Amino acid sequence: MSHTLDFLGGISAEQFLAEYWQKKPLLIRAAMPEIDGLLHPDDIQALALEEHVTARLIKQKDKDPNQWSVKSSPLSKSDFQKMPQKWTLLVQAVDQYSLDLSALWKKFPFIPQWRRDDVMVSYAPKGGSVGQHFDFYDVFLVQAYGQRRWQLGQMCDENTEFVPKQPLKLLPEMQVTFDEVLNPGDMLYVPPGLAHHGVAENECLTCSFGFRMPDVASMMDRLSDHYADTASLKTPLQDVLRLQSNPVGKITATELEYLKNILIQQIQQTDCLDAVIATLMSEAKYPDNIPEPDELAADDLLEVIDVGYQLMLEPASRLLYIESQGQTQFFANGEALNVSEELTDLLIQIADGEILLLDTRFQAEEIREDLAQLLNDAILMLYTAEEE
Repeated sequence: MSHTLDFLGGISAEQFLAEYWQKKPLLIRAAMPEIDGLLHPDDIQALALEEHVTARLIKQKDKDPNQWSVKSSPLSKSDFQKMPQKWTLLVQAVDQYSLDLSALWKKFPFIPQWRRDDVMVSYAPKGGSVGQHFDFYDVFLVQAYGQRRWQLGQMCDENTEFVPKQPLKLLPEMQVTFDEVLNPGDMLYVPPGLAHHGVAENECLTCSFGFRMPDVASMMDRLSDHYADTASLKTPLQDVLRLQSNPVGKITATELEYLKNILIQQIQQTDCLDAVIATLMSEAKYPDNIPEPDELAADDLLEVIDVGYQLMLEPASRLLYIESQGQTQFFANGEALNVSEELTDLLIQIADGEILLLDTRFQAEEIREDLAQLLNDAILMLYTAEEE
């Protein structure tokens, strides 16, 4: 039975998915009050200067605000000298550097983990913006600090024209249908393709919880890579049955049908295709953010069982699973995992977003060996309450 959620403004997840998801925007006041004060502008600017962080510095010229410039990471302190009045700093994957921010993904249990992109944080002084634009993914814009005015407009698509000779894909005009100022904790859902424009009312931070779908070209490319690495598929095919001669320059309809059917048969091998898709969906978007933990042996875990450590998914990693014919197969960071049956139920809970106490459930040797490998590969992480 569905129940209403304050996070969604008093409607149920089912109602949100049926009426708003990928259809129309929704503004929810005080949807995420716990984000207020979680981040500070100085923290975001300092993070943008770190080595592996992906960030962009966007500036508008004082004399002509219609002229934009973009500097992508790595950024240095010198990039922030002689700044114009209007500028914006975009920092990607901030959820991978903050456990508190990462924990807020739990607000979205009605959207699967494989759809998650990252949490981008936008900092801007008064007047700062990235211009009128649209995205091809779902985003929940949550105000974390200060105020930002959001305007929404028309639906756009791949045929929409952009302002020429600019480093950003900016819309030349926007038919404004929504105009509201968001305060800390307020959230605005923007579906794919909807034009939007956010301008800082004062010094502010906005968190963008993004959900992205894969494109067909990427899935086909991954499938092609898999087949290219399969030795049994590199043997030339048998020729089509030939009952008559044809012009030597012609590929006949019979020949084309024969070759297409061979390809279709390969693609329709469900288990293979499932694994290829799951591998792609489990890839980490920012693999450089995955840490290199200290090496652990299975016996080392005996010393920390039942002493307060907790197990969770490493924020920079992805852990997914599929179920087929009573079997569960796990995938993490672009690889299939071999996991003992004893660990399966516990690992499903972690993949589903739960944090588990490292207790006697993990004491068996087979479980400890698998768990040590998952920790050494930074798919999972151990932490204590003091680290929260």
